[in-house]
Amino acid sequence: MKTYTLCGSMRFEKEMQEVAYYLETKKGYNILQCVYTVPGSKPTVEELQTLEQAHYQKIDISDGIYVLNMDGYIGESVRKEIDYAEQHGKEVIFHCN
Repeated sequence: MKTYTLCGSMRFEKEMQEVAYYLETKKGYNILQCVYTVPGSKPTVEELQTLEQAHYQKIDISDGIYVLNMDGYIGESVRKEIDYAEQHGKEVIFHCN
């Protein structure tokens, strides 16, 4: 079973959850998600840095990343994740709607 880290803009959180569910139940992939939203919370700079480090560690232990490209939008953070994955020889798969 391949493991992928799901990457995408948090503005598409719901869609990311749906895609992760589909990939695990229909494709048999092991999906590491990056959906951290807690209603009513505003993470501190330190918390955001910790989450970012954890996300890159997920990429390190994955076979690749699965990039959610909704409405043609890939933000700066996701572009950095794509670059990081490519530099580390990881497969990059794009999911476009």
